[in-house]
Amino acid sequence: MDLRTVNVIRYITPLREGGSLPALAEADDGFKYVVKFRGSGHGKKMLISELIGGLVAQSLGFRVPEIVFSNLDEACGRTEGDEEIQDLLQASRGLNMGLHFLSGALTFDPIVTKLDEKTASQIVWMDSFLTNVDRTTKNTNMLIWHNELWLIDHGASLYFHHSWVNWEKYALTPFSQIKDHVALSQAALLDQVDTEFKRILTPHKIEEIVNTLPDGWLSWGGTEESAEEIRKVYVNFLNERIKHSEIFIKEAQYARETLI
Repeated sequence: MDLRTVNVIRYITPLREGGSLPALAEADDGFKYVVKFRGSGHGKKMLISELIGGLVAQSLGFRVPEIVFSNLDEACGRTEGDEEIQDLLQASRGLNMGLHFLSGALTFDPIVTKLDEKTASQIVWMDSFLTNVDRTTKNTNMLIWHNELWLIDHGASLYFHHSWVNWEKYALTPFSQIKDHVALSQAALLDQVDTEFKRILTPHKIEEIVNTLPDGWLSWGGTEESAEEIRKVYVNFLNERIKHSEIFIKEAQYARETLI
C-alpha cells in the first residue's frame, strides 16, 4: 500500500491537551494535516496503531481522512515559542503521520445521529478486532463531514504492544472494554459482518497493511528484534484475532445483551 509523503512547512496549532499533542500543520502540497508525532508520549507505537488502524478501516470500506507520512526536518519549529512544542518537534524529526484535515467537520453525537445496525456492527467488529479502547460516548473519534461518517484516531488500538510480551495471549483476548463502545447498542449484525469482513482481511491484506510500517518506527527500547521480526509479530497477532474472531464477537454480543 503506497502512501504519499509530504513535508511539513508550518506548525499551526496544537489540537488538544494530552500526551500525544497532535497538531494542525501545513505541508508543501498546500493542504493542512492533523499530524501525530513520533516524539510524543507513546511515540512510535502510537503511530503504528494509527497507521494499522487507519489502513484496516480503509480496507473495510470506512471513510478515513487520507493518511500520509509527514516529514519534519530540523528547521521545523525553530520559531515556536512554546518550549514543550519545540521539544516535541525536535524529537520528531523524520517520518511522522498525518491525516488530511477535514475543515468544518462536526464531532459525531450519538444523540443527534443514529447509526444503522449494519454500520454500528461494522464499527464494533473492527474496534473489537483492533482492541481499540477509545471510541466511547465520551470520545467517539468519529466525525460528520459533508453529511457522511468519518473515522479518526486509532492510536489507542493494539494495546498489547505497549508491553510487547505474550502477544499470543493478547491475540485471543475477548476485549471486555467493548462494553463502553458508543455504537454497541445498535450492533445487532455482528455475525453477518464477521463473515463479510473475514473475506476482506485475508492474510495477504494483513501483510500488505503491516508492510507499510516504516523501518524507523520499528525500533524501541526493550527488544532486540529486527524491523522484519517486529512486523511478523503484528501480522501474526492480527491473523490470530481474525482466525478466532468468535472470541471477541461473543464478548461484544454478551455486552450488548447486558446493555439493552
